[in-house]
Amino acid sequence: MLNTSMHDELVEVITNTLLILGALLPIVNPLGNAPIFLSLTRGSGSAARARLSRSIAINGFVLLVASAFIGTYILGFFGISLPVVQVGGGLVVISTGWTLLKQEDDDEAEPATATESDEHLSKRAFYPLTLPLTVGPGSISVAITVGANRPADPHVGWPFLVAELAGPFLIGLSIYLCYRYAESIARAAGVTAMSVIMRLSSFILLCIGVQILWNGASTLIKSLH
Repeated sequence: MLNTSMHDELVEVITNTLLILGALLPIVNPLGNAPIFLSLTRGSGSAARARLSRSIAINGFVLLVASAFIGTYILGFFGISLPVVQVGGGLVVISTGWTLLKQEDDDEAEPATATESDEHLSKRAFYPLTLPLTVGPGSISVAITVGANRPADPHVGWPFLVAELAGPFLIGLSIYLCYRYAESIARAAGVTAMSVIMRLSSFILLCIGVQILWNGASTLIKSLH
């Protein structure tokens, strides 16, 4: 009987983890963001990108877990609704996508020194490389929604709590792997293909921002009635 109960709980953990992973991974989309990551870290060495990939993965994991566990409380404390977060975040994503879309293909720009490059990149590890590029308002909104649906009883809901940690951990791992080996992916694809992918990724990012903005704005408009 005990083994059956443990088996059922393990199945529930795996099921919830896969559900959270399936909800977040298409929005985070680390593979699709890899060309943008390369563009924003242009002129940096492999070692610097490896450290930055690790920092972004950790930041992304912490952001998703914090959003799932305390996101609703933070929004409630400041009196901010989720649609307002979507509108504000959508504007940031639109701005980022538009900037990247207008960016010229200039591979000759190099930083003055490697040290300056590392310092400059470390300052941008959280913004804009983690937020909003990697873990943006869309994924944060999903994480908050997931946390809001958590069972109130911890004895009953502990498999869901484990899944809320396991899901973001797997997301963080995928972010690290995709960004860490983005250079290898770029070399395999070629310069022309990566330039095309970069433009498409920037346009998709711009569209995602518009969609996030519209989701929040439409909810706010409906609330007026």
